[in-house]
Amino acid sequence: MMQLFDATGRRKYLTPAQRRGFLCAAEKASPEVRTFCWTLGLTGCRLSEGTALVATRVDRAAGLLVFESLKKRRKGVFRAVPVPADFMQILDNVHDLNSLGDARLWPWSRTTAWRRVKEVMDAAAIQGLYASPKGVRHGFGINATANEIPLNMTQKWMGHARLETTAIYADAVGPEEQKIAARMWA
Repeated sequence: MMQLFDATGRRKYLTPAQRRGFLCAAEKASPEVRTFCWTLGLTGCRLSEGTALVATRVDRAAGLLVFESLKKRRKGVFRAVPVPADFMQILDNVHDLNSLGDARLWPWSRTTAWRRVKEVMDAAAIQGLYASPKGVRHGFGINATANEIPLNMTQKWMGHARLETTAIYADAVGPEEQKIAARMWA
């Protein structure tokens, strides 16, 4: 069962403020690193799903990135995640999507991609267990819950097989939990 805290109670996700800091720090990185980090932050995709993204799965007309779900134990399972139009334009400007065809947007190894994310985390002064691609993914789920995105939509975007997995994001604590609880108090 996926958990938002480790065995000692330490948080494994970026808070919304840390997520914003990560995305802001990514703006100062090279264009390829920026688009990779923004892809992780805006879609909640897994690191390997991001590095596997090919240009033909960027649906500019619909504003969607189509990821092959890599945890389904079989090939050919896809999910589409919407992204802002301005980000879609940045992706096209940086990667020249028409010329790439079936080529990957980031031809990096998983290790290189992890290092690039870690460099942006360091630039954002984000340290700790959550300063990782998985922390960005969990931060996406927390952010979706805090912004009242229905769990079934978050489940679809994150590629979870079971709604119970996505429901862990409703277990947020601290400022995130306060924001969620404030809706009830109003």
